[in-house]
Amino acid sequence: MSERQLPSARLRPVRADTAWHPASWRARPALQQPVYPDAAELEQVQAELRVLPPLVTSWEIHNLTQQLADAQEGRRFLLQGGDCAESFAECTPEVISNRLKVLLQMSVVLVHGMRLPVVRVGRFAGQYAKPRSADTETRDGVTLPVYRGDIVNQPQFDADARIPDPRRMIKAHARSAMTINFVRSLIDGGFADLHHPENWNLHWVGASPLADEYQLMIREIGDALRFMETLSGSQIHDMNRVDFYTSHEALLLPYEEALTRQVPRQHGWYNLGTHFPWIGMRTAARDGAHLEYFRGLRNPLGLKVGPSVTPDELRRVIDVLNPDNEPGRLTLIHRMGAGTIGTALPPLLDAVRRDGRRVLWIADPMHGNTESTANGYKTRRFDNIRSEVEQAFDLHAAAGTRLGGVHLELTGEDVTECLGGARDLTERDLERAYRSHVDPRLNYEQSLEIAMLIVRKQSQLSRAAQM
Repeated sequence: MSERQLPSARLRPVRADTAWHPASWRARPALQQPVYPDAAELEQVQAELRVLPPLVTSWEIHNLTQQLADAQEGRRFLLQGGDCAESFAECTPEVISNRLKVLLQMSVVLVHGMRLPVVRVGRFAGQYAKPRSADTETRDGVTLPVYRGDIVNQPQFDADARIPDPRRMIKAHARSAMTINFVRSLIDGGFADLHHPENWNLHWVGASPLADEYQLMIREIGDALRFMETLSGSQIHDMNRVDFYTSHEALLLPYEEALTRQVPRQHGWYNLGTHFPWIGMRTAARDGAHLEYFRGLRNPLGLKVGPSVTPDELRRVIDVLNPDNEPGRLTLIHRMGAGTIGTALPPLLDAVRRDGRRVLWIADPMHGNTESTANGYKTRRFDNIRSEVEQAFDLHAAAGTRLGGVHLELTGEDVTECLGGARDLTERDLERAYRSHVDPRLNYEQSLEIAMLIVRKQSQLSRAAQM
């Protein structure tokens, strides 16, 4: 079968002037966008999306911005985690609740060990698009459009499956709404109640090497909670729910544009498809469409920062995204790689600190440490992930800046996608339960181990600062 040629659908440009509008990005080069075969159908889908109910609210967005501003000042710690790319097929109660369980357990470890409130942000309820290194994929002499996530096309290597279909945006919105609704229902129903942490247990991890340490921590928290309630004579109800926010890479601009709206009694524009959109490294060009789109949003924004970014480039992008130096507005997510972070990160930290830029720095130890094994699996070594986290803490301490959070690709499923960790997974183990369509994720044990590592590293640095 030969390469299938698809006609190009051109988005209608808007007037190129200094005024911002949700569609003003169309006057800029837009990278990582699929080529839809039917422009009229694409515009019809956008029209449908514009009148669907929003997925989040402006007041939730403002609350998150304030919490991120607190994290900048060291009063909170950001835990952002979830799937590399969600799939429509995994919008199920078990997958969603297991993902939430992992993040809740990690946050308990961090709260207990760091003595700080944790900002919980799920990398889900919209993470359906993925950037790719090429527009096409070739197998056995057949070339097709690359899989760009379930919001665009399907992963099967089939000509029809790989045609970008704009109606998949409607499906993505529906599944995002279902995911958010289920998470809110769980939390409002007491799923996050510290009085009943047994609700968070994952059935497959009873024999985990970390189980005893985690259970001891939970008992200590329970004892402290009961002690405080005995003193007060009443139950501490604040412990039965938590704030929880959603995030995704705002990659597919026609979708994001359609969910960007104004709200009553507020000025400006909000992306009401997520609380916390971020820009990936491949689409962060200063004159590109994604920065043009992001600069007009009132949401807090994330920006991935890789080892090729220079201090001057970073300054210019910060000027675009946070010209008023607003606290809580911009989170810089550095993803350098364990072997590169020691030389690539310090110049950026120094430049931002000297300029007095108000940003939240967090570490993504996943994306800079991806490799392929001899048997063809894309994977990450836990030792490299751990090393990048440890180095990040040390480098921030040396620069006089603060590491205020982590960004992780993880799952609550019993997967074997990253090497090493508590069970010392090997290349042979990858064959047992490798389920990701795109990037390898930490499983429950590896995620919990990272949380414990963060606590130990922060404690080590605190002791050193007091000497």
